[in-house]
Amino acid sequence: MIGAMRGIAPQTGHHYGDTKRCIEATQNLNAEEKHLIYEGNARRVFTRLDATLKTKGL
Repeated sequence: MIGAMRGIAPQTGHHYGDTKRCIEATQNLNAEEKHLIYEGNARRVFTRLDATLKTKGL
């Protein structure tokens, strides 16, 4: 399962929850903004992961 929804859209052949494809396709976000969406959101949600990465200098 990818994303929050199960299944594949018959019109596109992509998983319903494949938000990365949508983010990558937009021209309204620069590389830094995409980084904030991917890594920034993950670090905010997974605080223990963020703490572990910070101890490793990442």
